Amino acid sequence: MDVAVRAWLLAQLGPTTDTADLDARYARLSSARAVANEVLAERRAKLLADPLRMTVDGVVTIDQSNNLAGLERQITALVDMVAPDELTEGDDSTDLVTAPLLRARRGR
Repeated sequence: MDVAVRAWLLAQLGPTTDTADLDARYARLSSARAVANEVLAERRAKLLADPLRMTVDGVVTIDQSNNLAGLERQITALVDMVAPDELTEGDDSTDLVTAPLLRARRGR
């Protein structure tokens, strides 16, 4: 795995992700997208293995449903992303992305 692929994977999965684990997965799967998909699917399965919401009346409420929704959005977004190892040598195209700038609301 080269530096660009490792950087892309860490950007998708978080900087605290074990790089040795990523190297082993990349050697087995030979695709950065497949590695990211596998790691995110494992994180999703881990969340689903435990109750998503737990309440102790009057003490605490723990709700993991937003984390699950975020992981599912991230898995869906991987379909449209181009991983560094998917770029071809002759591909000189450049994607232009625009985003609207919104004025920040300041409360008093």
